[in-house]
Amino acid sequence: MDISTMDRGQLTLLGSAGCVMLSMHFTVQLVSQHLFYWKNPKEQKAIIIIVLMAPIYAVDSFVGLLDFQGSKAFFMLLESIKECYEALVIAKFLALLYSYLNISISKNIVPDGIKGREIHHSFPMTLFQPRTVRLDHHTLKLLKYWTWQFVVIRPVCSILMITLQILGIYPNWLSWTFTIILNISVSLALYSLVLFYHVFAKELKPHKPLTKFMCVKGIVFFCFWQGIVLEILVALGVIRSHHFWLDVEHIQEAIQNVLVCVEMVVFSVLQQYAFHVAPYSGDMEAKLKLSKKRE
Repeated sequence: MDISTMDRGQLTLLGSAGCVMLSMHFTVQLVSQHLFYWKNPKEQKAIIIIVLMAPIYAVDSFVGLLDFQGSKAFFMLLESIKECYEALVIAKFLALLYSYLNISISKNIVPDGIKGREIHHSFPMTLFQPRTVRLDHHTLKLLKYWTWQFVVIRPVCSILMITLQILGIYPNWLSWTFTIILNISVSLALYSLVLFYHVFAKELKPHKPLTKFMCVKGIVFFCFWQGIVLEILVALGVIRSHHFWLDVEHIQEAIQNVLVCVEMVVFSVLQQYAFHVAPYSGDMEAKLKLSKKRE
């Protein structure tokens, strides 16, 4: 088919398909490098699961674009696939940080050199926690549970939402109730990861934790808030189908899917840097030895 004869909807599909292919290309390239230098299975398994999120998001969103007129339950099913994978990624990302720190995620034993560090809570957490607490076994376990609650709540809410939608008992007030619950859950998980990063910033510094954190945060949390904003704009009538080239019933889902396809290309490129294979290929060790000799 000649591109010049395509309408805007077809061009959108073509551009989105190109973005999916690019996301898959960069991710497969990175995964193959880790498989070639397979030296730390515990860490690299977690890394592979994390970086696969970009192409999975892109493919899932593209499938949604293939059926603009899909039912609400159909779009909710696609969303639930991403949500369940999000839960897995958050769990694996936390496990990766624990592995970098050489701390058992099940025992939560804080090394003596780190124990006692101050953790400063901000509002609104100060309503439930003291403003300043000391890092110990209990506080580390609490940070883990605050992150893991999202891992449980997200897929459970997805299953309930799909079930209620299929049964035909999904009024607007219930939809917004789930949105509020997920909003609180995702915010608490983000907050606990930020605290975890700050309290262990010194120990995590050699592993580029900020870039890894931004990739995970960007895909999971940015896409979540982006969907919420679009949903609000549609509910307020700011965004309507006739405002865009996508003349479809579920305009919020369509726009979200297009944006995600494009954004996953950016994140798959960022992951090339954040989860680089150098620490496992020997290049990093060689550079460190060379720098020590020069000193």
